[in-house]
Amino acid sequence: MTGFWKRLRARRSRRAVDAEATTTAVAQVPRADRFGFGDLVLEATTDIGSRPGRLVMTVMGTVLGIGALVATVGFAQTAAGQIARQFDAAAATHLSIGPAEAQARGGQRVATASLPWDAPARLERLAGVESAAVLAPVTLRENSITAVPINDPSIAASAPPALFAASGEILDTLGGHIVTGRSFDEGHDMRGDRVAMLGSRAAERLAINRVDTQPSVFIGGVAYAVVGIFDELDRRAEVVDAVVIPTGAARQDFQLASPGDAIARIVVGTGPQLREQAPLALAPDAVDTLEVSAPQGRSDLARDVQGDVNVVFLILGVIVLLAGGLGIANVTTLSVLERTGEIGLRRALGSTGRQIAGQFVVESIVIGLLGGLIGSALGVFAVLGVSIAQQWSPVLDPWVALGGTVLGAIIGLAAGGIPARRASRIEPVVALRGNA
Repeated sequence: MTGFWKRLRARRSRRAVDAEATTTAVAQVPRADRFGFGDLVLEATTDIGSRPGRLVMTVMGTVLGIGALVATVGFAQTAAGQIARQFDAAAATHLSIGPAEAQARGGQRVATASLPWDAPARLERLAGVESAAVLAPVTLRENSITAVPINDPSIAASAPPALFAASGEILDTLGGHIVTGRSFDEGHDMRGDRVAMLGSRAAERLAINRVDTQPSVFIGGVAYAVVGIFDELDRRAEVVDAVVIPTGAARQDFQLASPGDAIARIVVGTGPQLREQAPLALAPDAVDTLEVSAPQGRSDLARDVQGDVNVVFLILGVIVLLAGGLGIANVTTLSVLERTGEIGLRRALGSTGRQIAGQFVVESIVIGLLGGLIGSALGVFAVLGVSIAQQWSPVLDPWVALGGTVLGAIIGLAAGGIPARRASRIEPVVALRGNA
């Protein structure tokens, strides 16, 4: 009996040793269907490279989508900056001060105060004012401004150009451009010299296109030497149709009582500050008698303009991007249909549905990433090229280009999801029979 138990214990001991040896051997041998991430990427990229024609056609959809998106965002930012810069050069950099008006008994509005003649000098003392001038319309008793001293009754009468009086810094303040000749200066103004500048349209009406012959215009019968012709005013476009003389001459010859408006060219962003300071500089004891027109800060304008332009361009970019994503999805679905036999063979050899789906997803991501990289580069070059051609300052956030590359991969992932799921559900037997 004792020998029986000894043999039983020995037999159990040998079984335990055999089981342990078997377990160790199995643990040391890798699984036959083990398929790592590196193998997945290698398999997916190899299949992509085997069809270069299809790869190019598929990538082009993403390239166009991402390129259009990056370019439209870049164009939106550049256009917004350009628009804001143009506005800053005109409306956002000019301040206008005039006397307040009240309604008289006859229904007409009359000024309740007047500006001082030294208004430009007072304004230029304020921080943020680059130049200042006064501008006033002049009413003639004899309504005539001609280029000849003799009134020929045989010539049909025409309306004369308007007449303005201004201080010496008027063109610098309004951003005018001298076409020919020069502008009168503060010396002409102080001495009351009879000189005049013509706006380009007024010069055309008076048939004067050069000043080297020392032409004159006759204002109410008084001769004024034409010293220059100007054009392209940032503000007060009506002055281009007029004749402009110094305020000193207007006071002497036409009894100009007071300046009409004081105009100042200011630094961007100083409008709110100067709106409070300008009346104190010109009429410290009666600030309520003056009306000030000053621009708002630059930040509000830039944000509003950029927001509106960005929305328009972004919508266009998203539409093109969706077209690129649909292109990837269509090509990936077609690839699944064409490779049904291959998928069935791999399933029969032990590949799981997850591995099959992973291969198609990785292929789509690689295609999307490649298209996003190329599209972002093309979009950046497009913004730079157009900006250089138009002499603009290109504006493009670097994160937009980086985000375009990542977005291409995301589009590839989304586009390859449904085809990959369909590929993973193909049964080996059905695939091998060609019925899928």
